[in-house]
Amino acid sequence: MTDTAPPLVPTEPPSHYDRWAARVYASTRLQHRLNILAPLVITLLAGFLRFFRLDQPHSLVFDETYYVKDAWSQWLLGYPANWPEGADDLFTSGSTDIFLSTGSYVVHPPLGKWLIGAGMWLFGPDSSFGWRFSVALFGTATVLLVYLVARSLTRSTVFASIAGTLMAIDGLAIVMSRTALLDTFLTFFILLTFWFLILDHRWHHSRLAARIAAREGVVPTRPVLWGPVLWNRPWLLAAGAAAGAATAVKWSGLYVIAGVGIYVVVSDALARRRAGVEFWPMDAARQGVASFLLLVPVAVIVYISTWTGWLATSGGYDRSSAADAPATGFWSWVPESLQSLWKYHESMYAFHVGLSTPHSYASPAWQWPLLVRPTSMYWNQDDSVQAVSSIPNPLIWWASIAAAVFLIYRFVITRDWRLALVLTGIAVTYVPWLLYPERTIFQFYTIAMLPFLVLALTFALREIAGPRHAPVHRRKSGQRVVIVFLLVVVALSAFWYPVWTAFPVPYDFWRLHNWLPTWI
Repeated sequence: MTDTAPPLVPTEPPSHYDRWAARVYASTRLQHRLNILAPLVITLLAGFLRFFRLDQPHSLVFDETYYVKDAWSQWLLGYPANWPEGADDLFTSGSTDIFLSTGSYVVHPPLGKWLIGAGMWLFGPDSSFGWRFSVALFGTATVLLVYLVARSLTRSTVFASIAGTLMAIDGLAIVMSRTALLDTFLTFFILLTFWFLILDHRWHHSRLAARIAAREGVVPTRPVLWGPVLWNRPWLLAAGAAAGAATAVKWSGLYVIAGVGIYVVVSDALARRRAGVEFWPMDAARQGVASFLLLVPVAVIVYISTWTGWLATSGGYDRSSAADAPATGFWSWVPESLQSLWKYHESMYAFHVGLSTPHSYASPAWQWPLLVRPTSMYWNQDDSVQAVSSIPNPLIWWASIAAAVFLIYRFVITRDWRLALVLTGIAVTYVPWLLYPERTIFQFYTIAMLPFLVLALTFALREIAGPRHAPVHRRKSGQRVVIVFLLVVVALSAFWYPVWTAFPVPYDFWRLHNWLPTWI
């Protein structure tokens, strides 16, 4: 027997990352430690960036003038009340009990205001920290949820860590987590819906495959004409409840319910086709009825329950509107309070579809991918400038938009359900806004898109880094590109953080952040 000759060219050693990953994968103890520390560190980072100087500025910025005061009166009365003229200055100076007894006309459901009111109850209504506490808490939880969604999609701690970190340090996510508006709550519940949808996908499809395989085993030569209708889907129920909560913050949650319903039916139909069910389209329709009954009624129950304060009191806006014109015929059995709630919802709908008020920071949805007109939440100049601009980290944003386009291509090639789910998330949080080109809307609405864009970017970065079986030189070059990209992202977030969080900065420093003339 002769010895094997050494290679003429020395074998190239793996990259530092691949050597580290191999060491972690070889140790259950290291994997367990990493799986605990990674989300903990990322969540703590997100919490610090959101809670540090949360009380600054001590002023009702942008639409806080509506939501903070409405939240406090709703917390005390059960419904939002009107406030006298000049209430903002009085409120910020500590006069928080000057609201009137008459109900205020609000155009969003109550849940977000209940959550803001809870923070004010804990820390005092005169505390700007209290106004924003619940938003910062949910914003921090959203970062953790991005990590959990990414981990559930890929079972990769590194993938999830990159996605969570990008969300933690992005400016739009930071600003919207430090401003008492409704959109961070909306984002949290939308993302929670999709996390439950991922869990349902795995739960349902594994049980569906097992049930169909069991049927095939009974009579191997006979084709399976119909698959089972499965009702035991706890994660789909949970998704319905989360989507109901999203809708109870803002009505854009309705698009999420519709998108999730379509995704569930289509993915179930394809699963039945792969499993060999002969009549899979009609079979999926049968399961679709069951899925509807699992998803929608619980969403309706959650939504209506958030109106309890308005229903249980008599002072809310339009609370007794049905008394003058009660329903007749078939609908006469509906309680008068619910009839009044329906009339109120008709009025809210008319407001939303007809909203076209000029605003200097309005931005139609077609501009959002280009980042044409971000929203200035606050700007003040004395000896220095204090600014709160809801602009995202520009590199994260533009790279994420490119990654979303790339994901469409990858999905066409691979038909990967995970990519379909991320694209569904982007679609339901963006496409509906294109239907209202004349409506007054703002760039910061994209906070609901951001988690899915970050996931798309992370998938794209994984492609750049290269698959595990790729040649060593391909892995090394790809990983270097990803590392450089992430370092630049971190540097940009550090550069932008002062103008996301109202730090006093020199005027010229603030001007350095206005890369486009439309950003001022």
